[in-house]
Amino acid sequence: MSDLIAARAQMGTSLAFHIVFAALGIGLPMMLVITEGLYLKTKKIVYLALAKKWAKATAILFAVGAVSGTVLSFELGLLWPGFMKYAGSIVGMPFSLEGYAFFIEAIFLGLYLYGRDRLKPFAHWLTTIPVALGGMFSGIFIVAVNGWMNSPTGFKVVDGQVTDVDPLAAMFNPAWGVEALHSTLSAYIATGFAAAAIYAFALLRGRRTEYNRAGLAITLAMGCLVLPFQFVSGHISAEWVADNQPAKLAAMEGHFETSACAPLNIGGIPNLETRQTDFAIQIPCGLSLLAHSDPNAVITGLNDIPADQQPNTLMVHPSFQLMVGSGTLLLLVSGWVGWRWWREKKVPGGKRLLQLIVFSGPFGFIALEAGWMVTELGRQPWVVYGFVRTSDSVTTAPGILPIFIGFTVLYIGLAAIVVWLLRRLAATKPESAGLAPGAADHKATLEEV
Repeated sequence: MSDLIAARAQMGTSLAFHIVFAALGIGLPMMLVITEGLYLKTKKIVYLALAKKWAKATAILFAVGAVSGTVLSFELGLLWPGFMKYAGSIVGMPFSLEGYAFFIEAIFLGLYLYGRDRLKPFAHWLTTIPVALGGMFSGIFIVAVNGWMNSPTGFKVVDGQVTDVDPLAAMFNPAWGVEALHSTLSAYIATGFAAAAIYAFALLRGRRTEYNRAGLAITLAMGCLVLPFQFVSGHISAEWVADNQPAKLAAMEGHFETSACAPLNIGGIPNLETRQTDFAIQIPCGLSLLAHSDPNAVITGLNDIPADQQPNTLMVHPSFQLMVGSGTLLLLVSGWVGWRWWREKKVPGGKRLLQLIVFSGPFGFIALEAGWMVTELGRQPWVVYGFVRTSDSVTTAPGILPIFIGFTVLYIGLAAIVVWLLRRLAATKPESAGLAPGAADHKATLEEV
């Protein structure tokens, strides 16, 4: 394994691990805002019990996420000195602002965790809002850097040197809004469906308490209500890619021949020898219509892109298909949930639907991981699109492969510890005497949520 591949593998592993905690750091605080608000409004003890359980999960994930995020910040400088030398003065602002957002989130999370018996109920609920906003803006500011890597603006290059840096123009680059919206919505969806699977599983095991029904209602509400907007966001993202990164679009779709009325490939395996995607289901003119809202629009194929500027379509195309397929599955689940709620006006509790919710639980995070693979692998061979190649940014220091192996073992260990802690947390009873047998029967429906 070359140093370049080892460095990319280490960065990819670190990102794949950290992005789970980043998404949960956005989604879980929003669940706390909703649940604490419901408790403040209704005084139903079931919401208090949920909030206490989710608060502990948030604290665990926040701590591990802070560690993995710190590792990433060191890796940027140690593995990619060429990138930091080129981009540091341009995108330093969003990195700094992400630090401020992180500190705000940490401060108010502490106030929330330790202020339940010390603050008035309304003031205590207010502390959840900065936690949710801090988590969301931390992600948005980091995505601003990734957006700049895909659409570099806010600087000039004179005689090979970066000059006339405009930090605001760099941060609010053309890709920033598209990526920020898409990634933020994906965090709410992934968190919502993953948590819903836990409560659906409990209901299937016979624990049909109002605690589990309320947990299922809130988590499904967040995931299902956000999901349709994600498809709109995804379409906007695809249009942006079509206009600005034709090589990435061609790799995403396994599209080799430049043509008008380009077909949309569903599934299939790109064949680099025959220069076509085998076994794909093709929708005539579908790609042209989706990318440019014109069935006769011309779509550039990989055959007309220089070989040294093509992404690895063998990885980008299946990642894109996995992302879209996972999202489509969740959309079908959302439709079924919505239909059942519309008919029954209560938390869906049918066995088959609960089984489907459990099955679909991981697919929000699968879509999230696959989407970031599309974003990062589809930009290759550029680390700064059109300006700096990834191969020119990697460190020349030796010993990258052993470090990659060591960090991979470390991440596996951290993941095992987190899973163990969360399983122990899930096994504990809700912290409320009001949920003991004989307590008042508090109904929790999607309509209330």
